[in-house]
Amino acid sequence: MSGRSTPSTNASSTNPRASRNLSQIRRAQLNHDHLPRSNDSVLASLRATAIVASKPVLPAELIATILDYLPVPDLLRFGRVSRRLQEMVYDDTRWIQKLQAIGVWNESEARQRFEEVMRRKAEAQRAKEADEARRTGANLPGSVNGVAGGGRRHAGSVTLFDAGLEEERYRKSVERPQLSTRARRGTLADGFDELTISPSSPSSAAAKPWDPNIALTILQRVRSIRGYARQEFGKVYGALGPLYMDLARSKVHSDAIIFRTYRDPEQQAQILSNLKRLAQCDFAQGWQSREQKLDSMIGVFENAVLREFEQGYAAGDVGGRMHRYAHVLVTMNGGSAGMDAFISNHAIMTHTLRVGNPLDCLEAVAPGHVDLNPSQTFFGRLASTMVEQADVIDRVFPPSVDVLTPFLSRLCEDTIADYLTALFDEAHSRGVETYVKAVSGTFEQSLRFVASLQGTKASPPAFRESVKTMVTQCYEKHIDLYLAEELALFRSKSESEVKHWEKELSEQEASAESFFMSNISRQAAKRDFLSSFKKVVMMPVNVLPAFPISSPFAGSKPVAAAPNATVSSLATTDAAYARPRTPTLTGSNTPQRPSTPAAEPPATELAAKAAIMNSRLEGIKSLFSIEVALNLTHYAKASLERAANMVQMGGKHGEEAKEQCEAIFVTLLHVLGDRHIKNGFDKAVNHLGNYNPRQVREFRSKALSGESMAGEGSAAVGVEPLVTFLELVNVGDLIQQMLDVFYAQELVATKLTDRDDFLNPAVKEKKRFEQMLDERVAAGLNKGIDVLMDEVEYICASTQQATDFNPGAAADSSHNNGHAAYAPAVFDIGPSSTATQVVSMVSSHTGMLVGSTDKTMLDVFTQEVGLRLFTVLCKHFKRQRISVDGAIKIISDINHYAAFITTLRQKPLVPYFQALRELGAIFLVHIDPPAAYFSGANAKRASKILSTKGSSTANQAKELAAIIADTQRYCGIFPAEEVYEFAERRADWYLVKGDVERAMYGVGCSVM
Repeated sequence: MSGRSTPSTNASSTNPRASRNLSQIRRAQLNHDHLPRSNDSVLASLRATAIVASKPVLPAELIATILDYLPVPDLLRFGRVSRRLQEMVYDDTRWIQKLQAIGVWNESEARQRFEEVMRRKAEAQRAKEADEARRTGANLPGSVNGVAGGGRRHAGSVTLFDAGLEEERYRKSVERPQLSTRARRGTLADGFDELTISPSSPSSAAAKPWDPNIALTILQRVRSIRGYARQEFGKVYGALGPLYMDLARSKVHSDAIIFRTYRDPEQQAQILSNLKRLAQCDFAQGWQSREQKLDSMIGVFENAVLREFEQGYAAGDVGGRMHRYAHVLVTMNGGSAGMDAFISNHAIMTHTLRVGNPLDCLEAVAPGHVDLNPSQTFFGRLASTMVEQADVIDRVFPPSVDVLTPFLSRLCEDTIADYLTALFDEAHSRGVETYVKAVSGTFEQSLRFVASLQGTKASPPAFRESVKTMVTQCYEKHIDLYLAEELALFRSKSESEVKHWEKELSEQEASAESFFMSNISRQAAKRDFLSSFKKVVMMPVNVLPAFPISSPFAGSKPVAAAPNATVSSLATTDAAYARPRTPTLTGSNTPQRPSTPAAEPPATELAAKAAIMNSRLEGIKSLFSIEVALNLTHYAKASLERAANMVQMGGKHGEEAKEQCEAIFVTLLHVLGDRHIKNGFDKAVNHLGNYNPRQVREFRSKALSGESMAGEGSAAVGVEPLVTFLELVNVGDLIQQMLDVFYAQELVATKLTDRDDFLNPAVKEKKRFEQMLDERVAAGLNKGIDVLMDEVEYICASTQQATDFNPGAAADSSHNNGHAAYAPAVFDIGPSSTATQVVSMVSSHTGMLVGSTDKTMLDVFTQEVGLRLFTVLCKHFKRQRISVDGAIKIISDINHYAAFITTLRQKPLVPYFQALRELGAIFLVHIDPPAAYFSGANAKRASKILSTKGSSTANQAKELAAIIADTQRYCGIFPAEEVYEFAERRADWYLVKGDVERAMYGVGCSVM
């Protein structure tokens, strides 16, 4: 075996066993130049080699990790072992990590420096290439094939060999290997420049004396240069390393070099701060003890400085000791201990200065109220104190330290929060209204407190926002209870307001009934009581009695009128008992109680019932009140303003406050709509259903004009229930418009809700309220139209004379009574008085809605009125007997009705009255009666000629039958059967019925 570290190929092939054994070990040659070469001795190879056990080489990552935990001197010694380990130790990223741990490496600066170096290198390279080009003449203008001068040159002028250039190239090639041994070539892959490794020897280190002044500012002079991080860290460690190791070896603080070398507190604080930063990169063995020793030294020094600072604070030496030692504390560790001492020793924090008593806000106040003047004084004193402290902070602490923000944080936690909690707890115990007013009022004052603060030189740009966050945190534990109590308070006040109104209204109605029923005959009341008592006595015990006594609180359903009842003056009674009109704004929101009536109450039960009915009709206008709606909106506005203040808290609580504002508006619509307006409309519709207009009008006309004027007074020009209900509709429309304005100003304008969000609860409830109002108005108008049509039927039945459409009836009557012969009169071709009254009344009622409701509601109302009027007129015409002479009058009436319908501008109604106008033709057809051609002696011949198809009667009947059967002329409104019913109302129908039916249905025809 030879002395090489690896066996030869021949030996391994001749000795397979030795090859297998030696393949499992690693052999290294030791001093093979000095050992004797002997091929005869077997042990010679063993002496020349050292057998090492087969162990894997440590990975580079594990070695790098070990290097991270070595002390700096050992790290440099480790780098001397081999060139590869030296590269690992001198790796620039290792030293950058240490500088970053200290906090002196600026990556952006390093990147900027690197880019600047690369730019200079690129410029130098371009300049070198340009010089080379100028020297050789390549790529110059006018050169041909790299030869300057251009044109064709002689072959002898071309330089083939330059001795000087070749010598320079040879010299550089010889020097390059020598430089590579001394300098490590950097690559562009690692991003660092070339780093010249300078050997560190103890003699060179000892040659430089240690300068204590350098250690004070060494960290500020570190440069961030890639490729030179090791040199920069060496400067830092050379200046601070001896002090750090000495401090770790010192047993007491007096033994440390820093306290013997540096005498000024400022220098001692600066060097301790530098050592604390240097300790951040110390990961060698024993770093915990060294860091603990350093912290203990810093603690001793900090306590001493704090004592001096507190003494200066007690003495009020702001510009002297406080200023000096505050800067010392800031230099050493940021000044957190000094800031804490400055804040804790303030008079407000030590409770030596009382800025306010929270219970003063609740002294000598009415229930449900709170006096916010003491709280305003409290926040004002805090604001003035903070403004003064801001000036003191600027004089004491350096501009780099923000002391005012933590001061305000402590103030909010220890002073403001305690003040508010005591105030809110006491206010809640006294009442919910007091509580919500206290929370909202003090929050608004706290926002003004934030706005009055002045920042210091070190305050951040978002100083007011941070202080606002601190103040709002004081309200976070109260906001949930406040929002719940705010909504509950508004709901309770609104419901109590509506209940109070309903109670007053019911009491007023009961008082009116009691007044009207108070003057009924005592004997009748006595008989009613005795008869009732007799029934009770005779009934079984287990049957509940029912007293029919007229109670002041009895029902309002009218009873049938007795024919011989006496009538009292209802008009005087109504004038005495007049309800206030709802739209008039008064100081009270409740119905006014009637004063003692001047007139006597009705003497009969029928008159009393009529008066009660009329009183309820007048009371429709006050079934719901605009004053109540105003009061509810005022309550809602106050609650919304208080809750809207809490929206400024922002974040989750601000969104909850927004949702609660929407909930308040939803509650307003619910209480005002379902509890007040809806019930009012329902009562109004009920009163309209129970109202008997003819009965009340009859009593009024008798009272005003007497018995002789009853006939004229029976035709009224208006239906009072519909007129009164339209006034109630106007009030409802006014309330809806008021809510629209409230919604737009209080919720939309303040951005508390989004009106375009159809899923928003407030938007949905508002639409539901409008729909409810439209439905109730429609129901009331429907009931009012019913009453209006009843009045139209009454006018038609009471004023339409039989001679209007059948003038011959008067002649027949006089002839049958033996009077003189009837002389034909001159007929008026204009409409009858009945038609004029009907059109006047209907026109006045349809015109009431113009301007008081939207066009859609007006169209629906007018169409319904037109259709029902058409139905009433059809029924009225079917009850009349109409002659050919009276056809002129009925056609005039129909034209008058059709002209009125045209003024309504409702196209769907035009075909109905057009068909009604066509009906007039069936009454204009003249048919000669068969009896006019024969005398009484030729009766048999008459019957024979009646059956003749060629007679004039048959021809005229055929014309009438054609008019009746032509359904197209009636626009599909009337079928032939219904037209036939109208034809039956002809005065001569029974004379011509046979001929008409024969012409229509073929009755009596024969097959030839």
